[in-house]
Amino acid sequence: MSASVPITRLDSRSPDFDRRLAALLAYEPMQDGAVERAVAEILREVRRRGDEALLEYTRRFDRVDVTDAAALELPRAELQAALDSLGAAERDALQAAAERVRNYHSHQLAKSWSYTEADGTRLGQQITPLDRVGLYVPGGKAAYPSSVLMNALPARVAGVPELVMVVPTPGGVRNPLVLAAACIAGVDRVFTIGGAQAVAALAYGTATVPAVDKIVGPGNAYVAEAKRRVFGTVGIDMIAGPSEILVLCDGTTDPDWVAMDLFSQAEHDEMAQSILLTPDAGFADRVAASIVRLLPTMQRREVIARSLADRGALVVVRSMEEACDIANRIAAEHLEISAADAPKWAARIRHAGAMFLGPWSSESIGDYCAGPNHVLPTMRTARFSSPLGVYDFQKRSSIIEVSAAGARTLGRIAATLARGEGLEAHARSAEMRLEGEADERS
Repeated sequence: MSASVPITRLDSRSPDFDRRLAALLAYEPMQDGAVERAVAEILREVRRRGDEALLEYTRRFDRVDVTDAAALELPRAELQAALDSLGAAERDALQAAAERVRNYHSHQLAKSWSYTEADGTRLGQQITPLDRVGLYVPGGKAAYPSSVLMNALPARVAGVPELVMVVPTPGGVRNPLVLAAACIAGVDRVFTIGGAQAVAALAYGTATVPAVDKIVGPGNAYVAEAKRRVFGTVGIDMIAGPSEILVLCDGTTDPDWVAMDLFSQAEHDEMAQSILLTPDAGFADRVAASIVRLLPTMQRREVIARSLADRGALVVVRSMEEACDIANRIAAEHLEISAADAPKWAARIRHAGAMFLGPWSSESIGDYCAGPNHVLPTMRTARFSSPLGVYDFQKRSSIIEVSAAGARTLGRIAATLARGEGLEAHARSAEMRLEGEADERS
């Protein structure tokens, strides 16, 4: 490991750069037929048999022997007990992170609006929250209290009146940090179920688990496939791919910092992607040396090494301007601009899930406590989508209140266009208002 750098080196001046970059970025989520078939059956059975199927799958997959579906729900007192059981440092960290996340998202809250035209016609938009949202939270070895905060708090700020959380407890083990985060975030109901069966219960409802309007939160391949299949019956946040970080650095940041920032995403899993863009070839060499030196100290060094070897890269570019252009092509989930005058370069970025400006802004701070959401678009979807936010938990209804005077003008326009489309009933519907007004005048 120490004799070589386990990461691809690219140079934008090379004739084959575009081809090699495209190959590096290429990622097609594997369609596993076995997963698809299993999920389809689970969804069908939960929809058909409700609690009975839910209990059966919980016994099979989570090794939790329960015979009464009511026992799957945790009482609110258990959430409070989990919070009370934490040490002061953990409790204070969760509460501080929650306050920052809540405060940031409060700035996203949209309000209803309207305006009145000269003829008295009123037009506008009414903003309302979703009625009930489901939060999927991984359990077992993968426990993410930060995801509870990031998914629940924007919904709370939006005014969603009921939050229903599902979290698997393999072997009956309950993670106190996750339950404490649910307590802090004000989750209303928590069910100890997971996998595709939990998604099915949230989407279709059972006698015990209420159906929701939208499901958010990360999960494994079975959860992702289940969310994909129930979309349309309910809303979902996104189908997320592997985590990504792209670092733009002018060479002024400590190379150890940059290497560790690359590690911070590579440690998620072997398919995560970590890329550095720099105009300074010597700096790329120093980061490579830092990778070699620091990698053996990492707890998840095998995962990091595989991620860097398969999907990572140190890329030397002609200039910071070109780095920004390439960054827009990559449209990364996390974009660090670790450079002097970082806001100047940020102004050139059109596509990124989240931007971290300046050497002090590590992506890991954004994951936990900066305030902005860490649920971000991956797989280049930042070209057309945005971080999870309050707006994902609000609906917009158009308001159209036509005055009698407005109907005289708008009715004629609508009738003309309707007949142009061959829709006579539409035309007559608009014209009847005009006829009614003529009758009144006579």
